[in-house]
Amino acid sequence: MKYRNLGKSGLRVSCLGLGTWVTFGGQISDEVAERLMTIAYESGVNLFDTAEVYAAGKAEVILGSIIKKKGWRRSSLVITTKLYWGGKAETERGLSRKHIIEEIVRAMTHVINQGMAMYWGTSRWSAMEIMEAYSVARQFNMIPPVCEQAEYHLFQREKVEVQLPELYHKIGVGAMTWSPLACGIISGKYGNGVPESSRASLKCYQWLKERIVSEEGRKQQNKLKDLSPIAERLGCTLPQLAVAWCLRNEGVSSVLLGSSTPEQLIENLGAIQAMVLPKMTSHVVNEIDNILRNKPYSKKDYRS
Repeated sequence: MKYRNLGKSGLRVSCLGLGTWVTFGGQISDEVAERLMTIAYESGVNLFDTAEVYAAGKAEVILGSIIKKKGWRRSSLVITTKLYWGGKAETERGLSRKHIIEEIVRAMTHVINQGMAMYWGTSRWSAMEIMEAYSVARQFNMIPPVCEQAEYHLFQREKVEVQLPELYHKIGVGAMTWSPLACGIISGKYGNGVPESSRASLKCYQWLKERIVSEEGRKQQNKLKDLSPIAERLGCTLPQLAVAWCLRNEGVSSVLLGSSTPEQLIENLGAIQAMVLPKMTSHVVNEIDNILRNKPYSKKDYRS
């Protein structure tokens, strides 16, 4: 496993982390969840991500129970959670003073000063909102965010490749990315429709099914077929190629994996363990860009 600093903070995180969205407390049993965490931990993963809303709080409970059962040192782990959709009542949602002390930056500063957390970051915030939070923190001598959780994969690039690098250089905010396989689209399982056991077959993921069977979804599947020879040449699977592609971006501190089976997790960890990342040369990256044809450009690129 390789480790990177989370933004410009001193916190070292494994470049691959394990997420619990959909899976823990929902799609998989507690026994499978324990197996996944054990595989990840023994592979050098120290970053585990959850949220209060995942499975209505069950994901956090399962995560904590497994850590306690395994007897892993808390100091050896980096646990990230997210707050917002906490409960059904109006006073149980949001990031207001009623929910976590005061406005966001002051609340997070209080949480850290009280020893309840070491760092704080944002999730799905715009660059403008992150910059505003940083400015407020500096103005009132409070603690700014160190990272942003953002969706990042072969078909979703703009924010992580154009907006966040500028924030990293200006204020040190790093990127913790999620959905490297685009909710399973890049796994290849949807090449011939939607399997019954897949995430897209679940009632609450009708939006994913619609995305897959749409015209744009069919175009994406064709591009994945064109990428397959590159993966074969590098001696890896398409999911491993996709994860390594995310990691080739040095602005990404960690990529969160969401696996529902031990086999999936082992395969995705292979992006590091099977030495796929070192094979992501500029030539290979250009090959992939030529197939995807969606590389975003910053204002600096246009000026040059």
